[in-house]
Amino acid sequence: MDIQYRHEWKHEISFSDLLAIRQRLRAVAQADPHAIDGKYLIRSLYFDNLNDKALREKIDGVNLREKFRIRYYNGDLSLIHLEKKSKVSGLGTKFSAPLTAEEAQSIVDGHLDWMLDSGRPLVQELYCKMQFQGMRPKTIMDYTREPFIYGPGNVRVTFDYNIRTGLSCTDFLNWDCPTVPAPDSGIILEVKWDAFLPAIIRDAVQMPGRRVTAFSKYAQCRMYD
Repeated sequence: MDIQYRHEWKHEISFSDLLAIRQRLRAVAQADPHAIDGKYLIRSLYFDNLNDKALREKIDGVNLREKFRIRYYNGDLSLIHLEKKSKVSGLGTKFSAPLTAEEAQSIVDGHLDWMLDSGRPLVQELYCKMQFQGMRPKTIMDYTREPFIYGPGNVRVTFDYNIRTGLSCTDFLNWDCPTVPAPDSGIILEVKWDAFLPAIIRDAVQMPGRRVTAFSKYAQCRMYD
């Protein structure tokens, strides 16, 4: 299988930065057609093992790492995905498999036997890691995303903000599950692309004095632990 790794920049920006970059992007890029009024709400449930392997590897800057999550958008339980994000030397890739609401709830509840016969390799991989590595649901994360896309280079630019954590709550299909603001979380600009980043996008997202950062929304949502 040919794995496509993508480049990624992350910047912590101010609200005034967001206004300026958003205005420039609207002139050169397209809004994501799946967004509602230019944005959508994301809810994710992140997994980790008893030793917090994914969290520790992110904090320690381990070169080769991965994390699992289940995600849906705008409270729509008809389209739920299990995802695995992998990072190698700063390049990222993502694998995805669909889940029904019933399957997602079964994983949260620890009813796992069906996963091995699911016929979905990613679901089977999560089953093995839950059974033999102690991987378990850890925390809910909610946030708002504003996405833009640009065809050449397969570029995706997003603003993420209003990041909230469910603390120890993992009942992520329950939209009323209480969440609180993640500490020290502001506005995150993410830029992802394949082989090249077109100059028109590079110029649109540049802000003087802003540096690429290793900000992790997952790590911020675990800071209350």
